[in-house]
Amino acid sequence: MILIDANILLYAEDTLNPLNHKARLWLDKQLSDESPVCFCWTTINAFLRISTNRRVFSNPLTISQAISRVQSWTEQPSVRLIHPTDNHWDILKELIVEGQASANLVSDAHLAALAIEHGCILYSSDSDFSRFPKLKWKNPLK
Repeated sequence: MILIDANILLYAEDTLNPLNHKARLWLDKQLSDESPVCFCWTTINAFLRISTNRRVFSNPLTISQAISRVQSWTEQPSVRLIHPTDNHWDILKELIVEGQASANLVSDAHLAALAIEHGCILYSSDSDFSRFPKLKWKNPLK
């Protein structure tokens, strides 16, 4: 199983970004495969927040377009929406301490904890995930 970070989703959507083509091909392949692809509310919310923000996203989507994109992903048969388990807090605490995750890195620790507790490989272009040694993660854009 894999869990996809918001940055991959954003690159796949932003046609003005130089990583767009590679991210789009990778994402389309994952979504058309039979292997489980996991999403979580953290990444969905980040995608909706950033992709519709004119100050952040180079080619912003309308709310309707962003919602339609998320809907198209979640309707794929291989997609699962994962949630924190009863072990989430214990895993998150450990990751925050071991990875010295403060400020914005707490969100990364949360995503890492979700991946660990669900046995997922996290796919992200954010090298900050390397601070969590128990996390299996890959950058699909390298």
